[in-house]
Amino acid sequence: MASPSLLSGAVDVLTAFDADHTEWRLSDLSWQLGVPTSTLHEQLLALCETGLLVRVGRGRYRLGWRLLKLSSALYGSLPWYAPAHAAMERVARGTHCLAFLCVLDGEDRVLCVARSVQGRDGPPVAGELDFELPAHATASGKLLLALAGRPLPAEARPFTAHTVTDGQAWAVQAAAIGRDGYAVTADEWADGTASLAVPVREAGGRVLAALGISLPTPRLRGRDAPLRSLRDAADAVSWELGWRPE
Repeated sequence: MASPSLLSGAVDVLTAFDADHTEWRLSDLSWQLGVPTSTLHEQLLALCETGLLVRVGRGRYRLGWRLLKLSSALYGSLPWYAPAHAAMERVARGTHCLAFLCVLDGEDRVLCVARSVQGRDGPPVAGELDFELPAHATASGKLLLALAGRPLPAEARPFTAHTVTDGQAWAVQAAAIGRDGYAVTADEWADGTASLAVPVREAGGRVLAALGISLPTPRLRGRDAPLRSLRDAADAVSWELGWRPE
């Protein structure tokens, strides 16, 4: 059985790959992770043997095809994912905004598990490529934290002058999210970017995911229409999953 340190090292290696780093050289990855090249080389060889990584040249590595099998197994285990993903695509086309699905992983980690840019127009917005989102500075993060009864994350740092980092201010916002059933941010993660998010629920009412959009902040002045699109889409998925509002 692999030791916890070996497993932790493998996780660090795999999570170093993202949309901006689809390929790593041994020397660059060693510097990025702060791991000696000799140790890292052994980890990379072990991951290549499992099929989780593939060597594409001298000292260069990419993610392996076996991850697709794991990804398919994960999504197949989530009965809500397919209808929620279809709803996200409809929202993207209907609002012309970046649309996404996010989940709460652990206490306060918010992960973007799907996104769609179908029909999107306007300038770029924050979060177009990020997998892990700042829970306290995004609408999806705030929604998931508030509806789970979570406090402000201990490491909530300011991204802009508008980022909420005070526990009392968060308590007020969390109460409003619970009352209104949606979350909104404006210029809290990045100046010029706003976001809206609503919950997708299972039959018992537990929140499964946040369905949201990111948009340029000036477009919040007309947020009633995109918010209605989000709510209609999320409620349709929740209804399909057996949720019935009180």
